Amino acid sequence: MRSDDVRSLLQTAVPTAAAGALAAVISAVVAGGKGALGAVIATLVVTLFMGIGFVVLQRTAKSLPHLFQAMGLMLYTAQILLLFVFLAVFKNTTLFNPRSFALTLVATTLVWIGVQTRVHMKAKILYVEPDSTKGEKPENSGPKP
Repeated sequence: MRSDDVRSLLQTAVPTAAAGALAAVISAVVAGGKGALGAVIATLVVTLFMGIGFVVLQRTAKSLPHLFQAMGLMLYTAQILLLFVFLAVFKNTTLFNPRSFALTLVATTLVWIGVQTRVHMKAKILYVEPDSTKGEKPENSGPKP
């Protein structure tokens, strides 16, 4: 993974973790320890799903650039569906507060998407690959003597 991709991932994951920490504090105040646990688990789920998706999308862009847009749409659809599956599976759990889990899941997902959009818009991404010259002079395109 390129260093600018790692930077983008960190710039996206850190605000998401901060939003999750804030949600955990609010959930702890409102719903107690089970609320905080639900918020922490939701933050970890979102960070894991979205982080894996980011890595997969960057690898796709590198190896199959012609599939990048379609892969991105499919990937985000799959991520949202998986998050809904998590909500459905843990709807009636007694391990943690499901309401705190669900609200934190939605909030941190929105934070991730918003921050990722902002990071991408601020990034200075080349739209062409520069030629890698290794000290060689370009050849003349004219006829050779």
